[in-house]
Amino acid sequence: MTELIFATHNENKVKEVIPLLTGDFFILSLSQLGLNEDIPEPYNTIYENAIEKARVIYEKTGKNCFAEDTGLEVHALGGEPGVRSARYAGEAHDFEANIDKLLGKMEGQTDRRARFLTIICLILDGERFIFDGICPGTITFSRRGEKGFGYDSVFVPDGSLKTFAEMDLEEKNLFSHRRKATEKLITFLNKRDK
Repeated sequence: MTELIFATHNENKVKEVIPLLTGDFFILSLSQLGLNEDIPEPYNTIYENAIEKARVIYEKTGKNCFAEDTGLEVHALGGEPGVRSARYAGEAHDFEANIDKLLGKMEGQTDRRARFLTIICLILDGERFIFDGICPGTITFSRRGEKGFGYDSVFVPDGSLKTFAEMDLEEKNLFSHRRKATEKLITFLNKRDK
């Protein structure tokens, strides 16, 4: 069995990823390990922050791990909020305030195109591997749905009429950027184990 640490404090992300990890994997979250301090996200790209989170946990524990960073990139806003997605309205990670800011900036915009980008960095026996997942879609004019987290209530993935917050987890994973990146990770691990 391959033991991997998922370097996140976000239990919503853990709930999304664990069901996807089919195969001989045992996943530990940071809370299960009693690692409660914030992991720095000092860089200006999602890619670099995913690498940094994995590096910090690998160096701290010496165990194989993976980290992910995800951002919502809105076309009409030049890619905002992007790497600042969790802190768009300030350092408090207040997603209701983040959504308010996003919808305010989108007032009057006819171009509602956006995408979620997930980058996963895996550190396995000291080697680093990168996997990505992209989900294109559009930004709604107001919140819809009660499920999910983050920007889910204002994002409709291409191919659906529902926001992520109107879907159960199984339906969301049909479209999810995080699923796409995680599947690449799983395919890589399964091939490597053979």
